[in-house]
Amino acid sequence: MKNMNLQLFAEAIQGKKIVYLYRVLSTAATKNGTALAFTTENGRTKSKDADSTATKDGSIRTPGTAEVEITATSILAKGDEFVDELEAALDADSLIEIWEVNLSEPGTGSNKFKAKYFQGYLTEIERTANAEDFAEISLTFGINGNGVDGEATVTTEQQDIASYVFADTQKTGA
Repeated sequence: MKNMNLQLFAEAIQGKKIVYLYRVLSTAATKNGTALAFTTENGRTKSKDADSTATKDGSIRTPGTAEVEITATSILAKGDEFVDELEAALDADSLIEIWEVNLSEPGTGSNKFKAKYFQGYLTEIERTANAEDFAEISLTFGINGNGVDGEATVTTEQQDIASYVFADTQKTGA
């Protein structure tokens, strides 16, 4: 019997289906997780340093602790109060919650999706503006721990971030 590599039939995930939602932890009782407007790119990096010890038989590597960093770049939206809230959180060393949600992998309930939850601090914010492009904001978050797998609730409004929803040609109301 011949073994087949099922990975050959796997479906690729479009980048726009991975969304990140953010919330300053101190506002958890009153605010939902929020996406950055006009996000162009997100990233998550996990890295470990390793020490090397020379022995008579060769080097022995001792891995260090994993470090996680999340980045986001978006076009700056006029009047974006959430970016101002994040910058204030940086200044105040406020803990921030981050959800990395895969909208292409539905979860077990209504509006539930496969997700990873993180807590960390905004460690860098950069605003850039050149003459030929829109102004951009880049954020870097230093994460505590490695994150936790689970399912996140993503409302229909939040899902609209990733794709357009079909709209009929008829009037929608007053």
